[in-house]
Amino acid sequence: MALMKRLAVLATAAGAVQSYARKNPEKVNQFVGRAATFVDSKTKGKYHNQLSGAVRKVSDATRPRPGH
Repeated sequence: MALMKRLAVLATAAGAVQSYARKNPEKVNQFVGRAATFVDSKTKGKYHNQLSGAVRKVSDATRPRPGH
């Protein structure tokens, strides 16, 4: 039963994040870019390609779609 409650809380949080990202794509992209730069500097570029891919996916996901 506790697992179902936790899943419901996570689903609610995920919905809130999606809603915020749709309403504030510039802020989300800026934050993700800064976070990636920080992690890249701390790992001395070890995960640069993976971070770049993640930033690109976030950017694609927050791009406005025609008709929406």
